[in-house]
Amino acid sequence: MDWAKIWNDICTYFKTNAWNIVWFFAILIVGIIVIKVLLAVVRKILKHTRMEKIAQQFICTILKFILWLILILLLLSQLGVEITGILTAFSAVILAVGMALQNAIANVANGIIIISSHMFKKGDYIITNGVEGNITDINFMFTTLITPDNKKITIPNSSLLNGNVTNLGAYPRRRVDFTFSVAYESDVEKVKKIVTDVMASNGKVYLDPAPFCRLKYLSASSIDFFANCWCDNEDYWDVYYYIMENVYNEFKRKNISVPYNQLEIRERKDKVTMPIIKDALPARVEKVRPKKDENPIDAITKIFSHKDKKSKKERKAEAKQDKAENKEIKVEEKIEVKVEEKNAKTSKSENKKSTKTQKTEQKTQKADKTASKSKKTAK
Repeated sequence: MDWAKIWNDICTYFKTNAWNIVWFFAILIVGIIVIKVLLAVVRKILKHTRMEKIAQQFICTILKFILWLILILLLLSQLGVEITGILTAFSAVILAVGMALQNAIANVANGIIIISSHMFKKGDYIITNGVEGNITDINFMFTTLITPDNKKITIPNSSLLNGNVTNLGAYPRRRVDFTFSVAYESDVEKVKKIVTDVMASNGKVYLDPAPFCRLKYLSASSIDFFANCWCDNEDYWDVYYYIMENVYNEFKRKNISVPYNQLEIRERKDKVTMPIIKDALPARVEKVRPKKDENPIDAITKIFSHKDKKSKKERKAEAKQDKAENKEIKVEEKIEVKVEEKNAKTSKSENKKSTKTQKTEQKTQKADKTASKSKKTAK
């Protein structure tokens, strides 16, 4: 290698591009200072807002990435590199990465919605998709839960946003519900007093609103009471177990029985007489149904269907039978028409005869009248 030539090329490059090199370092130094100042100003502005810290971090990282990208493009253009080719290649890379990571991008978008809408926060106890626990971490990809038996569950943000989420820690107070079953012979007012007294005996239970207990169901083996009281969210389970245990003890102490499932069985001693119809089943009488006119399309499908395995001779014979039946039907119709015409003629002739007989009777009556008049005059 000719080191002298290489050194000469370097020296000539710096001599010819001295001002470009100066502008390069100037843009680099100024750009770094501007990026740091802008990021510090944005962080201070975001601290004074009510935005979650994770959202603040996300905005700062996106802004930092955009500023550094702009600085790199300015430096490359100062060195004489064409930016258009770099931009096209960079956009193609971003498109390919976006297609490959579309589920991750969806989780990020859903994480932004969850954080911005304040659906839940760290420490809340939620139930979603058959899973429940306290939230320990929320980021733009996943939400982490710790179950009561100390299991760590990581849920994608997209499944959280698309499913139903029950937030039990959204409010400082929570209602504790109970159902107590006692025997039918128990005193209703006595049971109500026992339950409300047990609730009021716990200092973690609110007296306003007051503890509640009323008869709700008349079940098959017991009468069921519905009761509830209010407590702080963190005291829910302490209050629940305290009331369940002490109500059971008070029931035993005051002779209130908690029944088992009961089934009443009775012995039947009377003879069972079943009504019987002595007549046997009638003979089947087939319903006469009119023949439906077959569509030409159905006829064609029947002819060309694979299920029709009749030979050509059989088809011809059936066609001849159909023609003969049609001829017979036409002949019968003609005969019926002729019979009706004859009946009409005979009825007309009979009508004429009846009119003639009536006229002759009228004439005879007139002749009798005239004869009787003539006899009277002769007398």
